[in-house]
Amino acid sequence: MGSQESRFDDRVVVVTGAGSGIGRATARRFSEEGAMVVLADLDAESAAVATADLPTDRSMGVSLDVVSFDDVERVVSLAVENFGRLDVMVNNADISTGGSIFDSDPADWQRVMAVNAGGVYHGCRAALPHLLRTKGCIVNTASVSGLRADWGMSLYDASKAAVANLTRALALDHGADGVRVNAVCPTITPTTEAGDFTDDAVRMARLLERIPLGRIARPSDIAAVITFLASDDARFVTGVNLPVDGGLTASNGQPDMQQRS
Repeated sequence: MGSQESRFDDRVVVVTGAGSGIGRATARRFSEEGAMVVLADLDAESAAVATADLPTDRSMGVSLDVVSFDDVERVVSLAVENFGRLDVMVNNADISTGGSIFDSDPADWQRVMAVNAGGVYHGCRAALPHLLRTKGCIVNTASVSGLRADWGMSLYDASKAAVANLTRALALDHGADGVRVNAVCPTITPTTEAGDFTDDAVRMARLLERIPLGRIARPSDIAAVITFLASDDARFVTGVNLPVDGGLTASNGQPDMQQRS
């Protein structure tokens, strides 16, 4: 194996939702480790900005609506046409919505499922024919909310649970083909490394009480795990939904009875 700095030399990666947050940090990390990266985002301007400080010969920013399978196929084809192959598909694009089921309507449900679950399905379906040739891999962005539920997040939680189980099913179906499929399951992660949540300080304080490592995630924390799962270091890892949550899901939900500060 090569060094960490060159784990992805000559490999081609597509990252959806790459205009900000986890997606942008992930694209940067792959690029730093030698990959050729296609940064795809619904916001074409954000994709262009995210691409601007990456090597011009090894990166391209494109617009993408993951709700459209034809659009996802177009982007995957662009990657192959420009860089010659596809080795890693990172299905990261998503949307979030809160409130109880009575705060939503069928259109909200359809939109969340179309982006979060449908977008991952489209990415996997479009990428797999190419990944079968390269013995590549898929990394999906699920969520701790797809492993256990939240109050007031029923639509989002259901969509991420779909991603988690799709990940497992595809790992079963395509392991013998040499294709690995895994997912990261972050907790709340800001869209920048600075991560300002002061607009909801009470909520964040309650969250931090539950995280053993004592801080919220940074996009780079999640990106590091995505690149690990895509690398040869994880060559015997597939079908995993890996919490990247500072220990949040290690708890059984009971409060700290010893009242540690």
